[in-house]
Amino acid sequence: MLITSIPDWLEKHTLPCFYKKLTGFDCPGCGAQRAFIELIRGNFHKSLMLYPALLPIMLMVGFLVAHLIFNIKNGHNYLKILFIFNVLIITFSYIYKLIYL
Repeated sequence: MLITSIPDWLEKHTLPCFYKKLTGFDCPGCGAQRAFIELIRGNFHKSLMLYPALLPIMLMVGFLVAHLIFNIKNGHNYLKILFIFNVLIITFSYIYKLIYL
């Protein structure tokens, strides 16, 4: 019961997007909260469709924590690559969303 109530609680308490309120357009981060909620519910495909960069961002944050704790050799270079990869995913998915949706 607790597992199903956490996503429901999060869904009721999502933060509004001020960029979308001001401009009427989605921001590059729009959909991340909904994607996280779907990920918690176990809907991986729907999460990926809502915000494709969520899983790579979570991977990057996890690697960052591991690098800070274990001081991984060349970890800073891997983090740079992961950051660029995430920026590309966010940029291309945002452009796709603006053009086709």
